[in-house]
Amino acid sequence: MKLGPTSASAAGSSFGVDVLAGVSIAGLLLPEAVAYSGIAGLPPQAGVIGLFAGLACYGLIGRSRFAVVSATSSSAAVLAAATLALAGGDGAQRLATAAMLVVLAGGSFLLAGAARLGALSNLIARPVLRGYAFGLAWVIAIKQLPHVFGVSTRHGDVARVLVELVEQFRQWQPAAIAAGAAALGLLFLCGRVRRLPGSLLAIVLGIAASGWLAGQGVALVGPVQLALAWTAPAWPDASQWLPNIELAAALMLILYAESYSAIRSFALKHGDPVRPNRDLVALGVANVVSGLFHGMPVGAGYSATSANEAAGAQSRLAGLVAAITVLLLVLLFLRWIERIPEPVLAAIVIHAVSKSWRLAVFRPYLQWRRDRLVALAAVLAVLTLGVLDGLLSAIAFSLLLLLRQLAAPRISVLGRLADSHDFVDTKQHHAAREQPGMVILRPEEPLFFANAEPTLALARERVSERSGIRVVVLSLEESPDLDGTAVEALAEFATWLQTRGIALRVARLKDAVHALLLRAALPQLPPAALAYWSVEDAAKPPAAPSSVEGTVS
Repeated sequence: MKLGPTSASAAGSSFGVDVLAGVSIAGLLLPEAVAYSGIAGLPPQAGVIGLFAGLACYGLIGRSRFAVVSATSSSAAVLAAATLALAGGDGAQRLATAAMLVVLAGGSFLLAGAARLGALSNLIARPVLRGYAFGLAWVIAIKQLPHVFGVSTRHGDVARVLVELVEQFRQWQPAAIAAGAAALGLLFLCGRVRRLPGSLLAIVLGIAASGWLAGQGVALVGPVQLALAWTAPAWPDASQWLPNIELAAALMLILYAESYSAIRSFALKHGDPVRPNRDLVALGVANVVSGLFHGMPVGAGYSATSANEAAGAQSRLAGLVAAITVLLLVLLFLRWIERIPEPVLAAIVIHAVSKSWRLAVFRPYLQWRRDRLVALAAVLAVLTLGVLDGLLSAIAFSLLLLLRQLAAPRISVLGRLADSHDFVDTKQHHAAREQPGMVILRPEEPLFFANAEPTLALARERVSERSGIRVVVLSLEESPDLDGTAVEALAEFATWLQTRGIALRVARLKDAVHALLLRAALPQLPPAALAYWSVEDAAKPPAAPSSVEGTVS
């Protein structure tokens, strides 16, 4: 097919924009990748390898035209906590363990993609993710302070890091503090200017001053070994498989939650389709490749993806160009990368995570009076329990609150609103009137094993409070499915009504639930009692007692 002049011109323009965008973001991504290696407790080359693997693999397999897959601060922090838990302080063992965890995380991505579990990230509620990101940003920033002050700390938790910093006050290096503060000020200043590569500028100035800084005792990045050597992962012993799989799954979950959030946000902004299962496969391949070459875990971070969009990217070609640019930068300027001062890298990390310090992200939950406790719990869990345990605790807490809400029995009594077809909660709408000779009940949560019995016990109370009731209408519009416990509880409720000469009409059944109850063939619930597709149909005046549905003849 031949392109017309207009199409060819548009294609050429798009190609040129993608090339410029790829070159622009490479200058941002490379120093961040080196800095995130320090967060994970890995050598600098781990971040560079992960960056190249992420950009190349996602550019070839992924579907988002803006997503930039590279090492992220959150995954680096999770990896650091996981390797510390599994390998302790042994550097070589931590490196081997990290590679194995990244490969396992990649394998988890591939399994999830094969099983089409694209909605996997929904296990992490948005308030949990935002609270976690807020707390994690402070944890990462605090752990970078020893590099800024030119001292070393022995402990990994936030409180002890701060205590050790105060105890080593006399060992603080003025030159390191000056370099870190200058870099941080430059980064925030450049952040106000669109498309100005503050990270690259800070790196260049830091390298220029590295000779003088090194003479003042300021640590530099040091040798970067980029000899790519594929190695099989060091698989754990039989007794260690379970904790390794658990930690790899946690790493995969936080990577995908962060990636899916970034991918979906920019897809919605530009009207692009989202293919989460394809993205799972792309992220899986990228992490497996990165792990096999001892690289960092990678995901589509929001800040890098945002920078790619701001640079004008039009397609995934920008990511591929960035990968080639990173490779050229490493091949041509490796000896200069080795001279980056550590306080400058620490400043880059602090500036990168500072975007998550905005308290405005919690404003909606305060206004809506929803999920405030969940967001606060996520922040406190990360600060007190650590990166990994904090994340798992926050997820468990949110699921526990959800289960508590669903398990709480709530049932409404419905009445007709004036002469309309609408049946509404009589407590919320005082003009609604109950139908004579019947009570219409609606469970406000889906019926399942945890709430079916107490909810229907509450329904019995509502029936017992009224006299002259001949028909009970039960609207199950909130229940898309019923488990075995709910079906048995429903049968017991129907039996309880039958012994009192009261018919049961079940309205607004979902198709799946209607089919289930027909298969169950409960004598207390004949097909006639289930044939009401609306509350209005079920609320028709009751027939004579001898022909009422579900009564005992």
